[in-house]
This record gives sequence, structure tokens and C-alpha cells, in this order.
Amino acid sequence: MSAERAPSPTRWWTLGIVALGSFMLMLDLSVVSIALPQIHESLGSSFADLQWVFDAYALTLAIFLVAAGSLADRIGRKKLFQVGFAVFTVASLACGLADGANALSWFRAIQGVGAAVMFAVGPAMLSHEFHGKERATAFTAFGAAVGLAVATGPLIGGSLINSLSWRWIFYINVPVGVIALVIGALRVRESRNPKAHPTDWAGLATFSVALAALVYATIRGPVEGWKSATTLGLYAASAVFLALFVFIEKRLGERAMIDLAFFRSPTFIGISLVAMIGNAGALPSVFFETSYIENMLHVDAWGTGLRFLPLTGAMFVAGALGGGLIGKVPFRILLGGSTLVMAVGILFLNMTEADSKWTVLIPALVISGFGMGAFNPARAALAIGVTEPAKSGVASGINETFQQVGIAVGIAAVGAYFQHSVADDFTGSAVGQQMGDDAANEAAHGISAGGLDAVAQAAGPLRDKVLVAGQDAFMNAFHGAMTFSAILGFVAAVIGFTMLRTKDLHASALSTVPPDLDEDGQVRPDDATDVAVGAPA
Repeated sequence: MSAERAPSPTRWWTLGIVALGSFMLMLDLSVVSIALPQIHESLGSSFADLQWVFDAYALTLAIFLVAAGSLADRIGRKKLFQVGFAVFTVASLACGLADGANALSWFRAIQGVGAAVMFAVGPAMLSHEFHGKERATAFTAFGAAVGLAVATGPLIGGSLINSLSWRWIFYINVPVGVIALVIGALRVRESRNPKAHPTDWAGLATFSVALAALVYATIRGPVEGWKSATTLGLYAASAVFLALFVFIEKRLGERAMIDLAFFRSPTFIGISLVAMIGNAGALPSVFFETSYIENMLHVDAWGTGLRFLPLTGAMFVAGALGGGLIGKVPFRILLGGSTLVMAVGILFLNMTEADSKWTVLIPALVISGFGMGAFNPARAALAIGVTEPAKSGVASGINETFQQVGIAVGIAAVGAYFQHSVADDFTGSAVGQQMGDDAANEAAHGISAGGLDAVAQAAGPLRDKVLVAGQDAFMNAFHGAMTFSAILGFVAAVIGFTMLRTKDLHASALSTVPPDLDEDGQVRPDDATDVAVGAPA
């Protein structure tokens, strides 16, 4: 067992800044969902535009995470974290000032770059500052901040939108960012890995093109056609650049942006897949729950936020409880179990109807909230535990990359399914056929974007028929999309239960936490090589 290290005098300031930064960047991922109807009305955006407001942020988050982790290990984690927070803050101001959907998406992309830096570097800063039992406490707080941001996004967004405007969901980041930058400059100490390799720009470029082509093809598929030359060409380009990326990374070895040696560990592969697939199911469910409440139940932004309180409470409680279980329960149980619970909760969304009372959502919100809340602290701790502490920044960045890829591709894929389902159902309905192909397709796009009432009003004498057919199409698509999301959650759970092995963790992760013991104080035979551990010491 390694000698006990002297505690860092600045560790709690570091935790506070990292937790605040993580809260803000995750808040800006979830808070936008509540503002989409207002953004749609204010900027005249289409359903694809609304997806890009989400995906532009998640996409750059995914692309720059690993590069940020690698760069931080080399030039200094505090320094890069401060730069990331500054970029995030300035881009937030630009998002609030945006005068069109395209401008908003571009500024969201820049905001995602700053968020990527914070999200990649933050866990590595905590790993450097906290040791022993305190590290589990730090990661519990980190996970709670992430979970709380996702859960409170609708409530905070609703409050700002109703009292001010949708632009204030971005403006609010500016004073918070300025205060955080000052505190970080004065109270957080620097750390780095002097042996870290230079940034892999070739890998970054090929990975960025591959991921951008994949997400863009998925979003544009329903519009261009899944078998169109544009869609197939984009998917082919994604595959080619991904293959080129793997070739480059193999040639570079340990100097690569993503050290492929990490993937020799089944547990590293497992936690990467669980993070990607689990988030591909979780975040779209929040996106479409918000759309259902606002468009089918006709609740305003503030009321929608209030109705997410069961999710907020469940995530907050589960985040605290889940963090406390790190070191006491095997990671395969924590992560497999949390994604399983999440998937079950999402399935309960199929109980909804167009005229349901909002309380029908409570079982889904509470159950899925517990799963989402318990997931984050365990994922963050395990992602760092699979490698030596000197490479913690890169390891954290890779895992966050898979998580954000899951969010970007999940929202694009589930959104494409939703849009395609609405179009099929509505154009195939009696009133859709009566309207003609072009008018019916245009109406279906409006329904997908949350404009059913406006579409019905514009239909004149067909108003009532369009309203009924539109509600049916929306609800069928909603139920299918939530089933899709739940299936992704179940897949993530199976991977978590079967691929996560404690014996793959770095030796330093085993130094402070004993294995699972039976009632006689002996190591359980089936857990002798798969024991419960905490975050690495």
C-alpha cells in the first residue's frame, strides 16, 4: 500500500471550481431543451435546426475532449481549464446575441469547445488533488453536479424564459464564468505531466471529419432520403476518415490522440461503450419528454420545468447515494444496474397519451432519474481508474468523448426516427392524402418541430382533422422514440454487467479499498479477481 499523501491545501477550491464548471456546461446541454419552442418561434428554425442547436454543442464537445486531456497533461491542467472556461463564457454571450439559427448553432459549437476542455480536464484535476477516501467524496460531488445540471435544466430554463427570454439561458453563464475565472486564478494550483506527448493534430482532424459526417448524415437523412447520394456519401466519408484515424493512431502509438493501447483492456472498452450507448438513450428521452409536455399538454416553459422536479429530485438523491457506493459495490453492478434502471424508467413513457394528465410521467421521471443520477459518479471514477494517474487526463478525455458522441449521435438518430415516423404517419393519414404530398410533408415537418397548433390553424377547413392526425402521428413517433431510447439503455446495461472487470484497473486504484468480503470476513471466491474499488489513489 502506498504511503499516505499530505492533503492539498487548495483541493476544496479545486473541487468547487470543477463542480461549478461541470454544472454550467452540462446545464447548457439540458437547459436548451426547454427553450426549443421559443427558439423555433423567435428564429424561425426547422426541426433540423433545433437538432443542431443540441448537436453542434455535443459534437464539438466530443471532438475536442481527448485533445484537451492530452494538451492539459502537457501544458498544465489549471491553465487549460481556465482557457476553456473563458471560451465557454464568451461563446455563451455570443449565443445570447445570435440573430439566426445558423449563427446560434455555430456559437454553440464554439461553446462546446470550451466545455470540452473543462469536462476533460476537471476529473484529472480532482484525481491530482484528492487521494484515498477523500477522492470518492470529490467524485461524488462531481457526479452530483453533473446530474443536478441535467435534472434542473428544465426548471432553470423555464424560470429564465418566462421571466426574461430564451437568450438568458446563455447570458446567465457570463457573470458565473467571470467569478469562476477569478477564483480559479487565485485559489487553484497547477498540475501537469511533464512526460506527456505533443497534441496529435492529424488524429484530431480525421476524427473530427468522421464524427461530423456521421452526425450530419443522421440528421439530414429524413430530409435528403436515407438512400440518397448525399446521405450515403456522408456515411462513406465518415467510415473512410474513421479508418484513416485508426491508421494514424496505430502509427503514432503512445503519441496518438487516442492511445489504442487503452483498448486492450476489456473494462476500458466496456466503460467507453456504456458511456456512449447509455447517453445515446438518456439525453434524447429528456429532449422528447420536454417536447411532449409543451406540445401535447400545452404547458409553458416554467410549468414544464416544474414538472421535471421528480426527475431532479431522483437524480440528486441517486447521485449522492451512487457516489457513496463507490468502493463498496463493484463497478459492474453500479453501472450495469444504473443503466438498467434508466431504461426501465424510459419505457414507462409509453403510458402517455395526447390528453394524459402530466402525472402519468412521474413513474418514468423518478425511475429514470435514479438511474441517470447513479450513473455519473461511478462512470467518472471508473474511467480514470483503468489507467495510471499520469495518463488520467487522456483517459478521462477518451471516456467523455464516447459519452458526448453518444449524446450527439443519440439525439440525431432518435430525432431522425421521430421525424421520419411523424412524416410517415401524417402523410399516410386520410387528411394527409387529402392535402397532397408536398403540403402534407411540409405540415409533418412543422409537427415534428413542435408547431402542431400553427399547422392546424393554417389548414383552414381541415383544421380539426389535421389536429387529430397530427396528435396521433406525434404520439406514435414519441412512443417509438422512447422505446428506441430504452433499448439503447438495456444494451448499455448488458455491456456494463458483462465487460466491466475490477482486475483491469490500475494497481494504484486498489491501494485504499479492500475487496468484497463475506459475513466471515473472507474474500468471496467469485469476487477474488473482481472486487469493489474506489477511484484511483
